[in-house]
This record gives sequence, structure tokens and C-alpha cells, in this order.
Amino acid sequence: MQQQVQAYKSSFIHYYVFGKGKNTLICLHGYGENGESFQFLESYIGNDYTLYAIDFPIHGNTVWNEKEPFTTDDLFAIARLMINDDSKKFSLLAYSMGGRAALDLLEKFPDNIEEVGLVAPDGLHLNIWYWITTQTWLGNKLFDFTMKNPAWFFAMVNLGGKLGLLNKSIIKFVHYHLDENEQRLLLYKRWTCMRRVRPNLLLIKKICNEKNIILNFLFGGYDRIILSKRAAIFRDSKNITINVIEAGHQLLREKYSKSIIALLNHRM
Repeated sequence: MQQQVQAYKSSFIHYYVFGKGKNTLICLHGYGENGESFQFLESYIGNDYTLYAIDFPIHGNTVWNEKEPFTTDDLFAIARLMINDDSKKFSLLAYSMGGRAALDLLEKFPDNIEEVGLVAPDGLHLNIWYWITTQTWLGNKLFDFTMKNPAWFFAMVNLGGKLGLLNKSIIKFVHYHLDENEQRLLLYKRWTCMRRVRPNLLLIKKICNEKNIILNFLFGGYDRIILSKRAAIFRDSKNITINVIEAGHQLLREKYSKSIIALLNHRM
């Protein structure tokens, strides 16, 4: 494993490099994690792939100094700098929040991508609350206020649980990420920073069919955060597969390595 830092604009992008294979794999982690989450894959595919796993802005050791939000154009430019080869195609492996970025990359830069493996990916449906809090001025102000004064929000979440409107997994997820003040402020910064990463699923489906790009999904059957039914729009596509295993949302783990590796097709 190597750790490196790439200067980009006014920022410094921290990333990990695993393996030494001829195929290039860009790895995109989930919310609150970092590129090191993919290290366990090195012993399985490190001879076939070289894995580049970045720390997203406001995650890990990346220092994001830009005033503007992070975009897929930024991510593509950073990927090219890491690979140091403007002509080389690459594959994508992404988990949860990283899945949204991977889908957006596939939409905007399909000619540069060979295949995509998505593990419990975000970005498959419009979360109305995420849209309101990140895409509207008033919603963002309310979001900022709530992260600093969360009592009313927790009361609503707990009421939703009692009324059966929210399942236990969602409530646990909320408290895990929002109970502490520092975590709430990070959530506000991260969501706001990533607000321009918004994939168009119908266009992605068309692109995969027209350009013969392999897109494979992996979901946990017990996942109540990212539901496999969200990928239903892709079910009738010849180059796209949807796989569901007996697991929850925490799929980026070594015990699921076989299922994750199966998402990739160019292990030569």
C-alpha cells in the first residue's frame, strides 16, 4: 500500500494505491469513510488491477480548500492526475455515497470507462429531503440551523419511529451520524460540498447499452438504507446486472470480497 497526495487547484487530494496490475481501478468510498476502505481487495485482485482509492473532500486526509462544490469534472481531473496517463481507460468500483459519484462519472465520461461495479450505491432515487437541503436556498438555511439546533429533528425522527413511519435501521443510521455536534457539522459540509454530483439514470442506461459498458450492482437483501428495488430502472438492460446477497448495508467488507470481485470482469 502507498499513500500519496496530489495537488489540485488550491487543494490537496490524499489517495491510496493498492496492487500492481495492468488494469486500472478507481475506487470511491462511502460517506464518513476513506480510500483505505478498499485495502482488503489488494490481496485478491492486486495482481490484475492497480487500485487508486481517493479520500473525498472533507473525508480522510484530503484538504479541500475550494469555495465551489466538488464536481464530477473535478473527480475526473483528479483521476487523470493519479493515473498519470490521459489516454488510459479505467474501471470504477464504488460504495454507497461513492456510487453516486461513479454513476455521474459514467454519465459524463463514458468513453474513458471500461466497467463499473457499484456496491449499495447512493444516487438511484431522488431523496426529497436531500434535494431540498442542498439544492434550495431556504432548505440549505434550514439544514444549517438544524445541524446546530437538532432537538426538533430528533423529536420528529423518534416520533416517526413510534408511528412506524421510519424503520429501526434508518433511526440507528440517523443517530450514528448526527448525535455528536462535530458529526452534524461534517454532514452539513459534506452534503453541501457534494451537491452537484447528480446522475441521470435514464441517460446512464442508454449510454451503457449504446457503448457496451458493463455495469454491475451489488445490494444487501437486508439493507434498509439503500434498497435494491431502486435499481429497477436497469433491469431490462443487457450490459447491466443486479445482484442481491444476504447482508445489510455494510457490504464493503472482506467477508463479501467474493461478491465484490464478481462485479469486475477484466481480471486478466
